[in-house]
Amino acid sequence: MTSLDDARDRLIFALDVEDEARARALAAALRPSVGTFKIGLELLMRGGMELARRLTDGSALFIDAKLHDVPATVSRAVAQIVDAGVPVRFITVHDPVEAAVRAAAGRAGILRITVLTSTSPSAYGDEDALTRAVVARAVEAQALGAVGVVCSPRELAAVRAAAPLLQCVTPGVRPTWASVAGDDQQRTATVTEAIRAGASHLVVGRPIRDASDPSEAARRVVEEILGALDPS
Repeated sequence: MTSLDDARDRLIFALDVEDEARARALAAALRPSVGTFKIGLELLMRGGMELARRLTDGSALFIDAKLHDVPATVSRAVAQIVDAGVPVRFITVHDPVEAAVRAAAGRAGILRITVLTSTSPSAYGDEDALTRAVVARAVEAQALGAVGVVCSPRELAAVRAAAPLLQCVTPGVRPTWASVAGDDQQRTATVTEAIRAGASHLVVGRPIRDASDPSEAARRVVEEILGALDPS
């Protein structure tokens, strides 16, 4: 039977806010329910890894840098992240995966971005073509040593079948009880749908951040994860 701690470990909260004070307040309030905090480009551009150090308070971090450059530059960037003295669980890259894996040297897991969840299937022609593109990037990522990929809930089953060793970190998760104003995500699913399709971790931001009670919203997501893992 899955424990509440196991369910909590699967929840990644996206600290996509505009300033450190709000990020610190959210991290403190949500720590009892969140396994990992994602720091993306907004906060990285404000304060870099020094800001990440101030925010973590011992919690695991997901540095969503989305690196994409020549191998030497990506290697140096990953080295800067893992040498910063904070507990980094994941780092995202587009390419090159192999250079990032070597630079991380086992101190953080490299996640490859497949196709952003804001991308409509029409950009690839149709949903089948988009799924094939995601799967191809996932299979290559597994061969190059990445611990996982970031993919939408829609591609989870196909990625799991083609690259079973990968962790699947899944944004675009929308609890049934949450309303997201101006949602720019194109390929979404509920918490239960994503877990049952094979997500290893869920990235949830706005449904928690913008709730009237973010702590209660995070707790409800964890309970939903637990229910999806152990359906009665």
